[in-house]
Amino acid sequence: MKPASAKEIRDELKHLEREELLEIVQRLARFKKENKELLTYLLFDAQDEEEYKLKVKTELDEEFIEINRSNFYYTKKSMRKLLKNVKKYSRYSGKKETELELLIYFLQKMDNFKPSVQRNKILKNMYDRQLDFVKRNMEKLHEDLQYDLKMELEKLSGT
Repeated sequence: MKPASAKEIRDELKHLEREELLEIVQRLARFKKENKELLTYLLFDAQDEEEYKLKVKTELDEEFIEINRSNFYYTKKSMRKLLKNVKKYSRYSGKKETELELLIYFLQKMDNFKPSVQRNKILKNMYDRQLDFVKRNMEKLHEDLQYDLKMELEKLSGT
């Protein structure tokens, strides 16, 4: 079954009553964890972006502590999972500055990680790709934000 386009869905939603809309949103929240997380962001966190970034950073801190450092396979797998989460949380926000700030924070955590990610080719490549992504996308932001994020980037040992 082919899903309807975003425009078709938007047009159809305009014709629904308030109660019907609430029912649809509640059903969406039941089906996928990402839907529920996005609704949580939109309802509770979208008003205060700084608080949202702080929550994500706190969660990252906790997950970095829990990484299994004894086996490289699990370390690599955990790092990829953390990066995937950072990208997911950034997508919920939809703001470039939030995405870049969270990525820079992730890179700082990687940079301070022991054993060093610079010694491992796979983790080093992941680090470098994200660093390049941040540098490329910083140019699209306002000059003041660019300056603030450049200051954060300079703290990383690889730059």
